[in-house]
Amino acid sequence: MTRLPRLTEEEIARALAGAPGWAVVDGKLEKKYRFRDFREAMAFVNRVAEAAEAEQHHPDIAIHYNQVVIQWVTWGSRGITRRDFEMAARCDALYGESAG
Repeated sequence: MTRLPRLTEEEIARALAGAPGWAVVDGKLEKKYRFRDFREAMAFVNRVAEAAEAEQHHPDIAIHYNQVVIQWVTWGSRGITRRDFEMAARCDALYGESAG
């Protein structure tokens, strides 16, 4: 796989403007999602895992009962790439599906 170019700080700032709730934390793209209970949180994590596996791009995930923290970074590029923002948008879409 070709290494994707790391986004500049300006590119990240522009992309964040269109990614509500996402922020850069310790060099990673991060968002916290809340659910009614642990079961809903785990169902969301499993959907994210399926999408990540299909794309061969995997996030760091932390589960705290009804809260899930997702972090994206492209390790091979040593930073945040457009692919991380694409997967962040996919997470938001999956979260929207879980609310339905």
